[in-house]
Amino acid sequence: MGSMGQSGTGPGAIAPDGSPVEFFALFGARDEPTIVHRAIPEGATVLELGSGAGRVAHELVALGHSVVAVDESPEMLEHVRTEAVCARIEDLRLDRRFDAVLLGSFLLNSADESLRRRFLDTCRIHLRPDGAVLICRAVPQPPSAVGPTESGGAVITVADVRRLRDDLVVATIEYRMDGRTWRQEITNHELDDARLVACLHEAGLEFDAFLTEDRAWVRATLCQAGG
Repeated sequence: MGSMGQSGTGPGAIAPDGSPVEFFALFGARDEPTIVHRAIPEGATVLELGSGAGRVAHELVALGHSVVAVDESPEMLEHVRTEAVCARIEDLRLDRRFDAVLLGSFLLNSADESLRRRFLDTCRIHLRPDGAVLICRAVPQPPSAVGPTESGGAVITVADVRRLRDDLVVATIEYRMDGRTWRQEITNHELDDARLVACLHEAGLEFDAFLTEDRAWVRATLCQAGG
């Protein structure tokens, strides 16, 4: 995955960001591949940053895209069945550009503003002039909207939510599947629409569109001025 989380516990390997490898190797994609597929050209080349075990990458390949998966966890990449690169997102420098760069897993919401900018710099550097960056951000939700979700035999629960300040939230995510339980603590810097647009612009990117009703998925392009 990426550098969003702080710590994780449970059976098997735990990625540097606290993500449980065994869980994400078993847990399938939800609507992410469809959202991405509809927002990019047929047969597009895709660079997925923070790919984890490949649950989104594999579906995009099945939809006809050529995907390079990037993650800092070698244990995650052992499960990836497409071209893979083991690297930290902020350090990645490949000698090629892509039709689409995908930054999912709420990586944009890193509590470290400098790291967030470096993530976006990596997106911009690897984007073709006519390409698009697709980003999934955490949008603010009232406590009543957060509850257990079930998908593909897994139960995911958000617990122990603490707001450190108006825009900084710490939460513990519990994953349960096949009789096993993992817990991961994450810290999210919530970004409203205005701050989102500003962050993109600071990195040489331009807001293009929201891709989902909840405004969690965003498409951005290179700034017209060159960025």
